[in-house]
Amino acid sequence: MSTDSSPLKDLDVLDAERQERYALSDREAITTDKPREAFRSYSRAEDDPVRAFYRLHHRYQTLDFVKAKKREYLTRDRRRMGIWEAMEFLNTLVDESDPDTGLSQIEHLLQTAEAIRKDGHPRWFILTGLLHDLGKILCLFGEPQWAVVGDTFVTGCAYPDSIVYAEFLRENPDSNVPAYQTLCGIYEPHCGLDNVHLTWGHDEYLYHVVRDYLPEPALAMIRYHSFYPWHREGAYTHLMDAQDAERLRWVQAFNPYDLYSKSAVRPDVAQLRPYYEDLIAEYFPPVLRW
Repeated sequence: MSTDSSPLKDLDVLDAERQERYALSDREAITTDKPREAFRSYSRAEDDPVRAFYRLHHRYQTLDFVKAKKREYLTRDRRRMGIWEAMEFLNTLVDESDPDTGLSQIEHLLQTAEAIRKDGHPRWFILTGLLHDLGKILCLFGEPQWAVVGDTFVTGCAYPDSIVYAEFLRENPDSNVPAYQTLCGIYEPHCGLDNVHLTWGHDEYLYHVVRDYLPEPALAMIRYHSFYPWHREGAYTHLMDAQDAERLRWVQAFNPYDLYSKSAVRPDVAQLRPYYEDLIAEYFPPVLRW
């Protein structure tokens, strides 16, 4: 395991870079395939598959469901395999919740990592880009995609309007539980995001698989990269503690690479593999519990 936990850059510099990336309009952001405003464009058409995905996601992601999935999966006794093996295992999956790419998962992971490497960030940050979506192997353990992917939000408290397709949350049984529909719900103000139950999915699962091997900023990027109502829309500040403020800045530094690196240009997996296998070996043992 590598002990490199140095910051990738001064966080004030990162904030400035993030603001520039999010502000791009007629220029392009990281990828040359499409402009920034074309990403995360969600259709209102009734037959849109991403819309249909979120109807299921929002209907079934209850607090009880989240707690049950944590009990089921955080024992990590499904399989033993290394990081690259997990990437190959995942490679048949196409994310139904993502309107921006139809590439395989390994191609998206390499696009993200290569964009981070191109900008000269430390090796642990490049590695985070490579593996951030590996928790999607939950689909290959038999979970439906609505229990694995999609934007995350906090269960057990009121839903902010900034959640994508928030109208579908009316179909969630928790919306009829008064104790879950106050601002803080079952939580204390400023309890910290470590102490809330986000909707279940690949972020939380992978965080527990890799938490012993990566520095704290990397773990924040993995655990919260799908938490768009928080890191993009500014929701849930009433639940944050002091540590979450710094985690937010790391997640916001990572997000443009995850989002805007999506491109139709396919990476050369065979050519890149030796570099990334060496990088994986710096931080991880040959086999992990999944």
